[in-house]
Amino acid sequence: MRLFKKIISKLMRPFLREVIEKQYQLIEKIENFHISLGELQSRLNVNSENRTFLNSGFKVFSQWDEDGLIDYIINRIPEIPKTFIEFGVENYSESNTRYLMMSRHWEGMVIDGSKSNIEYIRRQNYFWQNSLRAVNAFITKDNINSLIKDQGFSGNIGILSVDIDGNDYWVWEQIDSVSPVLVITEINNLFGAEKKISIPYDSGFQRFHAHYSGLYYGASLPAFIDLANRKGYKFIGRNNICNNAFFIRNDFAERFSECSALEVYLPNPARESRNEKRELTYVTGISNQIKIILDLPVFNFETNSIEKIGSVLKK
Repeated sequence: MRLFKKIISKLMRPFLREVIEKQYQLIEKIENFHISLGELQSRLNVNSENRTFLNSGFKVFSQWDEDGLIDYIINRIPEIPKTFIEFGVENYSESNTRYLMMSRHWEGMVIDGSKSNIEYIRRQNYFWQNSLRAVNAFITKDNINSLIKDQGFSGNIGILSVDIDGNDYWVWEQIDSVSPVLVITEINNLFGAEKKISIPYDSGFQRFHAHYSGLYYGASLPAFIDLANRKGYKFIGRNNICNNAFFIRNDFAERFSECSALEVYLPNPARESRNEKRELTYVTGISNQIKIILDLPVFNFETNSIEKIGSVLKK
């Protein structure tokens, strides 16, 4: 029986390799088709007289409509450096920079804490077809600058995209090795549009270890706007579900309309809460979701102290 299995396995290998190769070719064709649609939408946006930042979104490889929003920005900054750094990319299937890399061949660096994710990225055709560095590292506020410098990045770059589901605020606060023109940060939409709060810094923070629901992470939009202002950036808007915020460096900010959190904030319709078994529970509505994490601590930047979420939001 073992011999029979070995013979079958040997005979099947060429067939399986051919099937896998055809699957890769099909995926590549689909991706190229999506890129072509993105380029078409980009041209339509440029020629539209009624185009604004908030209605310019479209999706190619981004999770939501960030590809179009980024396209809107870089079309107004033609001199922007064609370089990017994005971290928290998982396997890079959904990301804020992949469209730019594949359609316009921007040079960049991605970082993820999962070794298997980085190995997956390095096996893809786009990895050798473009100038991309893929780094496996667990990011902290103490190592982020060295991770960036070790890959040869410094000074002006085009885009910095921060999405690590945790210490996002504290990590961006520490970055001084590069000066991005555009910064995109994930926000915790549940924290609302008024309070400047973030999870307290924990170098080993992991979203689902901190709380099974996955709702406890990151910082509020007002906290990021305040940090951006101190670092020399202006807030120009958010994506269509209000979980990513966009900031332009002050020397380019006059080309865009600045806005406040209250002007553009809207509740995130996504229902991503989970139970102790990591199963989606589909809890609907911010008020119901926030109840799950009311007793957890956040750093309140207005009082410079750690308080429970519930007590901060009631003030």
